[in-house]
Formats: sequence, C-alpha cells, structure tokens
Amino acid sequence: MDATNNLSSSRTFEPFVDELTLVRRSQMGDQEMFGRLYEAYMERIYRYVYFRVADDKLAEDITSLVFLKAWGKLDTYQTAQSPFVGWLYRIAHNAIIDHFRTRKVAIPLEETNAAELSHVDEVDEKLDLQIQLQKLREALQGLTEKQQQVLILKFVDGLSTTEIAQQLGKQPSAVRALQMRGLQGLAKCLALQESK
Repeated sequence: MDATNNLSSSRTFEPFVDELTLVRRSQMGDQEMFGRLYEAYMERIYRYVYFRVADDKLAEDITSLVFLKAWGKLDTYQTAQSPFVGWLYRIAHNAIIDHFRTRKVAIPLEETNAAELSHVDEVDEKLDLQIQLQKLREALQGLTEKQQQVLILKFVDGLSTTEIAQQLGKQPSAVRALQMRGLQGLAKCLALQESK
C-alpha cells in the first residue's frame, strides 16, 4: 500500500443512521456489513497509524490488526458511548502502543537502500524531508496522548473540530484547547531541537 495513495479521503456514510444500521447488523454476525464499515474507515485508520509508525508495511499490518480486533470485540461496542470510528481510533491507538512496547524501532545507517541514494538531486530533498518528519514525530512524543490524537486527526486526517469532538466524545471547546496546547507544546519541542 503506497502511503501517498492512502492520503485520499475515505468514504463515509451520509446519514448517521446508515452507520448504526451497519454496526448493528455487523454485531449480529453479518460479515458483508462489517466489510462496508471496513471500506469506509480503513484509509482513515491507516493514515492515523502510518503517521505514528512511518512505515507502509507496518502501518498495513497494524491497520489489519485493528479491524481484526474490532471484528472480534464488536459485541462490546456500544453505540451510545462513542462513534464507531472513534472506537476504531481507540483500538488503533492501543495497537500502536502495544507495537512500541514490544519493539524498539531503529534503522541502522547500514540498511539504507543504496538504490534510493543513486539520484543525487533527490537525495538531499528526501533526507531533509525524512529529518523534518523524524523531528516532528519526536516532538509529538512529548505531547499527551489526547493532544497527539487531536493534532493527527486535525492536520493529517483533515477533520474539523466538530468531527474530532464527535469521534473522541469531547466538546468542541475541549478539542480546541487540546489543539492549542498541543501546538504550543510542539513549537516548544521543535525549538528545543533546533537549539541543540
């Protein structure tokens, strides 16, 4: 799965009732209805995971795991507590945490693909972008989990404050506060990185 192809917006259901119907029928064991939920939310969950792990294959694996866990625990999902996609984000968040708990992520310089470095004009640009993304990911790690979620949903997934509030089960004012504190924290972390 190519990360650039996965940044397109995913399909969502127009009336909220359609999603509820699909969830309820999925909870009764209808695999086709769960497949429709998967199609609607897979790209959003993939983008969320990819931004946290920065590896196509790993993001695909974790995204698949998220939907497997969701199918296995579908009977525990309660529609009144949070939107279905918010529940999926929570499962994704926990899967990412589990991944990092069990593995230390490091890429030795020796494993750099020599073929990618063959075009000198593109190398500097790619390395600069990779360095900037790595700095951003490191700075994000200095934020609270909720601040990270809000910033990723806002700036990676492109959701509105209202949509984020619905998905996280929070008031829009709380989301705006998390976003503001998250951006302030991010700016501080990035400034500290630059001063080193």
